[in-house]
Amino acid sequence: MASWKTTLLLLTLFLLSLFLERLLAEATIINSIDGGMNKGCIEVERKALLEFKNGLKDPSGRLSSWVGADCCKWKGVDCNNQTGHVVKVDLKSGGDFSRLGGEISDSLLDLKHLNYLDLSFNDFQGIPIPNFLGSFERLRYLDLSYAAFGGMIPPHLGNLSQLCYLNLSRGDYYYNFSAPLMRVHNLNWLSGLSSLKYLDMGHVNLSKATTNWMQAANMLPFLLELHLSNCELSHFPQYSNPFVNLTSILVIDLSYNNFNTTLPGWLFNISTLMDLYLNGATIKGPIPHVNLLSLHNLVTLDLSYNHIGSEGIELVNGLSACANSSLEELNLGVNQVSGQLPDSLGLFKNLKSLHLSYNSFVGPFPNSIQHLTNLESLYLSKNSISGPIPTWIGNLLRMKRLDLSFNLMNGTIPESIGQLRELTELFLGWNSWEGVISEIHFSNLTKLEYFSLHLSPKNQSLRFHVRPEWIPPFSLWNIDISNCYVSPKFPNWLRTQKRLDTIVLKNVGISDTIPEWLWKLDFFWLDLSRNQLYGKLPNSLSFSPEAFVVDLSFNRLVGRLPLWFNVTWLFLGNNLFSGPIPLNIGELSSLEVLDVSGNLLNGSIPLSISKLKDLGVIDLSNNHLSGKIPMNWNNFHQLWTIDLSKNKLSSGIPSSMCSISSLSLLKLGDNNLSGELSLSIQNCTRLYSLDLGNNRFSGEIPKWIGERMSSLGQLRLRGNMLTGDIPEQLCRLSYLHILDLALNNLSGSIPQCLGNLTALSSVTLLGIEFDDMTRGHVSYSERMELVVKGQDMEFDSILRIVNLIDLSSNNIWGEIPKEITNLSTLGTLNLSRNQLTGKIPEKIGAMQGLETLDLSCNCLSGPIPPSMSSITSLNHLNLSHNRLSGPIPTTNQFSTFNDPSIYEANLGLYGPPLSTNCSTNCSTLNDQDHKDEEEDEDEWDMSWFFISMGLGFPVGFWAVCGSLVLKKSWRQAYFRFIDETRDRLYVFTAVNVARLKRKMEANGVHG
Repeated sequence: MASWKTTLLLLTLFLLSLFLERLLAEATIINSIDGGMNKGCIEVERKALLEFKNGLKDPSGRLSSWVGADCCKWKGVDCNNQTGHVVKVDLKSGGDFSRLGGEISDSLLDLKHLNYLDLSFNDFQGIPIPNFLGSFERLRYLDLSYAAFGGMIPPHLGNLSQLCYLNLSRGDYYYNFSAPLMRVHNLNWLSGLSSLKYLDMGHVNLSKATTNWMQAANMLPFLLELHLSNCELSHFPQYSNPFVNLTSILVIDLSYNNFNTTLPGWLFNISTLMDLYLNGATIKGPIPHVNLLSLHNLVTLDLSYNHIGSEGIELVNGLSACANSSLEELNLGVNQVSGQLPDSLGLFKNLKSLHLSYNSFVGPFPNSIQHLTNLESLYLSKNSISGPIPTWIGNLLRMKRLDLSFNLMNGTIPESIGQLRELTELFLGWNSWEGVISEIHFSNLTKLEYFSLHLSPKNQSLRFHVRPEWIPPFSLWNIDISNCYVSPKFPNWLRTQKRLDTIVLKNVGISDTIPEWLWKLDFFWLDLSRNQLYGKLPNSLSFSPEAFVVDLSFNRLVGRLPLWFNVTWLFLGNNLFSGPIPLNIGELSSLEVLDVSGNLLNGSIPLSISKLKDLGVIDLSNNHLSGKIPMNWNNFHQLWTIDLSKNKLSSGIPSSMCSISSLSLLKLGDNNLSGELSLSIQNCTRLYSLDLGNNRFSGEIPKWIGERMSSLGQLRLRGNMLTGDIPEQLCRLSYLHILDLALNNLSGSIPQCLGNLTALSSVTLLGIEFDDMTRGHVSYSERMELVVKGQDMEFDSILRIVNLIDLSSNNIWGEIPKEITNLSTLGTLNLSRNQLTGKIPEKIGAMQGLETLDLSCNCLSGPIPPSMSSITSLNHLNLSHNRLSGPIPTTNQFSTFNDPSIYEANLGLYGPPLSTNCSTNCSTLNDQDHKDEEEDEDEWDMSWFFISMGLGFPVGFWAVCGSLVLKKSWRQAYFRFIDETRDRLYVFTAVNVARLKRKMEANGVHG
């Protein structure tokens, strides 16, 4: 009983602090020493307010009422009815367009009776808080939060001995980004605020005061609430209670600091504590083994975004021991907690909100949750919870928000979920549901506003079954149904949803035209992609200003490309749109993303596209566009992705294209572009992905690519006419994980330093997160075509975790450098069709990430290294047409390589799957992509071969033999040279004879 009375007392104190403003106003009247009628405004104070007004910037005219003789009638000004003195100035801003700025005049000091000052949510653009604010002896309420003050907080505020409420917090996420942060080097001045009950210094830099912030707070004996969120604090004492004087503390908020420590035991002994926020404070386990019974008044506990780990379950078990627990909100989200959800959760009878998302919970949906009859919010997303939703879920009648998305749940969705009359948010996506969703599931969901059933594309076992004339009981704001069957016809019941803001019906089997009524909705986000929508679209539409995204990609829409105004992100790719891009497309001034890839568009790229200055992504790839790339790219300041690949564009790369400072992805592959590579890309220094493959670029690979393009992660230059060596400077690209230089005329040896490529030798950099991939929250689905496992494959969503080096079909000679075995995360290595000699590196088994290895059509000798059998990930191997010898390994992965063609034309190899010696015909290994190029080169290759043989022999004989007779060291060097040359000529002769033979056979067939 005594405990209950204590709780009531604490709740009363808490409510008193929340309604402090009203109490202060009443206190002003009660404490007035003058009686009688309202005396009106004091002239001195009226002039002081006008002078204060003159120093402010008021773009919206909020202070337009500040005229006339009676300042007590001015908006934001309150006077004492008995004395006429100004006691309250409340200029809190109500929105972005009504924010005040400018200077704060010290004329306010003439307001001798001022006890309430609120300047919050304005924009003072980083000016410091005036020192004179510490001179208001009667001030009891001061709110300067979210007003973009900056610099050092004046210690003069410590003179406000009557102050009860002080809010200096600042949220840069909402207001002026450019204004400097407020900071404090010493908090000793807080000791002067002897009456303070509420303190909020969120987002104030307290890094210089991190060692004494607790001692300073402990000097405030009447403090009820302490908010120090995001203050760069790093010191959290583990021993003794630094809050020994704070006998009435109700709320402690230390979220988003950098304590990097465990929870101190003394924290659990503060018996008055009602709300504790330590989310994002880098708290880690273990949880101290202390008695948690002292926290019997705890209402809110937020430990989300920390590293508590499995200790989180022990914490839940400990808190549940409080038989009279008042806990209403428990948040342990994003904490790496593992194991099964504890049964003790069912003991929190008063729990209203349970957040356990983004952990590693496993096992079935816990039955103990059915006892939480007061539960309003349940967040279990991003775990590994399995099994079905229990039917008793329908008994949690107070449930408002239910999120079970991103788990391993399966089975049917129970119809009892339709009994949750209070439900406003229902998220069930990314599970493996099956069966049918019917009208019964929604029968009583009259308050539903957000519904998401976005499933994996691999799971399409769930079907919607509702009558065509069905009228839902709800009025949705947001609907997301993806990758499950809804209807072949466009759902007519959507027409009843007048408040829809977001419509996502992706891959739901609709094969219909888009109804006209849809275009009349004031939506923010529309995604109807990956259906079978057909027909033409309206040529011109002007959406509401709220429209942001329209995604109609991957359908069968036809006609000319529409011009739609007010849309910000427009995705019309992979349809059947034809004709030219409209010449006036530059009038779509709101566009930030334009994706019309994969259509039948022709003609040239219109010059007006340069007017789209806010464009961030432009994707015109895989069309039939021709002509030159427009020259003027100087107007773009936010453009980070240009994809013009797979068209018929000619000429060179405009120099202005690489002058875009924000450019990260440049994809111009599979066109007819030409020119010197060094001149074309010399200013593209900030790229992450550069794809110029399958064009006609010539010259050498610039050495400065490795020196100036420090962010480069993907380099595709295959299928050009590049010459020279592979520059060693490429080894400096620490993010490089795709290097495709195949099908060129490169020569020289493989640089040894390729073994130093950080992104291919470090697991920590596997699949690096590059911020520009989601710049401005645009998740651009980049694509790249690569040869993997002997086949052309297009990679998209997993491209950033593809690790590949392809140097095939060049004139590279020398040995495979042993350093290349350092690339432990390399997935594909293709060195085929070169002139490589020597042995396969013995330590190749260290390349544990290798899945594809192609060394065919070279002149490699020696045995297959035994360590290669330890590469358990290897599933595609080609060693044919070399001079390898010895037994073929039979252990591990080699037992699965049963195709003899991957070993053929190695006369010294033996063992299964080989049975006899095979032909040296290498032509059967050449894919169609190489065929045309080889035939074009046959005549030149054979001519060069016979000329070299004819001249080389007599010159070499007479120039060298005489010297060899006279000098022994020269003879030894010569014979070593002969051995190496013999190896090279063997492969070179075999390859060219095979080409000639194939050509003669082809001529015989066609003849």
